[in-house]
Amino acid sequence: MALIGRLFAIIFGFLLGCFAAGLVVVFALLIPELKDASLDEDGLNTIFGFGFILISGFALVPALVLVLITEAFFIRHILAYAIVGGLAGLFCYLAFVPFDTATMMFTGIVRRHLEVMVGSGVVGGVVYWMVAGRNAGLWRGRPAPPSTLQP
Repeated sequence: MALIGRLFAIIFGFLLGCFAAGLVVVFALLIPELKDASLDEDGLNTIFGFGFILISGFALVPALVLVLITEAFFIRHILAYAIVGGLAGLFCYLAFVPFDTATMMFTGIVRRHLEVMVGSGVVGGVVYWMVAGRNAGLWRGRPAPPSTLQP
């Protein structure tokens, strides 16, 4: 029964983490463009929806790997979730950038977009940690302390 509850916490944490990461991406890329243009509420809601769908679709596999590793090894440190979230944001951004096989380099990297994606990954990882990561592996019970052998 604890496993079923844990699965719901993981799914809910993933969705909230993706929503927070999507908000970071949308606000960071949209706010500079809104200085001289006005956008109605329906248009803004549509942009938020697309940001959430985009982040959740590309972050699903890295997040699943993170969940499996943290649940298996009882990893509950916030820094681990922030680092892996940042790496997931980095890899999601690099998935969109063309790779030149002749020079073995990425071409067309925009530094600001890279920073926004890494930052949104960090925010998504921290939000996931607040919802579900703090209790990673507890559904299996506490790990047994190492036994001391007495002669």
